[in-house]
Amino acid sequence: MFSKQEAQQLKQEFWIAFGKSFPRKWLLYDTKIKDFSFKFSADNKRAEVSLDIEMKDELFRNVYYEKIWSLENMLKDHIGDFQKDEFYTLENGKVISRIWVTKENVTIFNKNTWSEIFEFFIEKMEGFEHFYYEYEDYIKDV
Repeated sequence: MFSKQEAQQLKQEFWIAFGKSFPRKWLLYDTKIKDFSFKFSADNKRAEVSLDIEMKDELFRNVYYEKIWSLENMLKDHIGDFQKDEFYTLENGKVISRIWVTKENVTIFNKNTWSEIFEFFIEKMEGFEHFYYEYEDYIKDV
């Protein structure tokens, strides 16, 4: 078990190592759609790559979610099997729409699994990015 400070230090080392190992500009928040972003996350049990649709206005959030969902098969071609939740609740209680892929049984607290996480991040985020760029005009047309 790690102290809070040790855990924080390992998390910081993890993200620095990822950035140094793969120094490229990811799409992430640069979608040109407010509150529509791609994210990396990792913790003590899993790693995830997600598309988060976080508009406060449920109507707009739903429109973007439905557009992505209408492209389900194309998205699957780019990232493989994925999970989706139109009403995903974050830890802070905020409700968003999320589409994500998960890699289980990896942890940022074990440096031996970092390369496995990094490879997963690269493969899935590149898939999300290719999907977005291919259907960007359709997605943005709201």
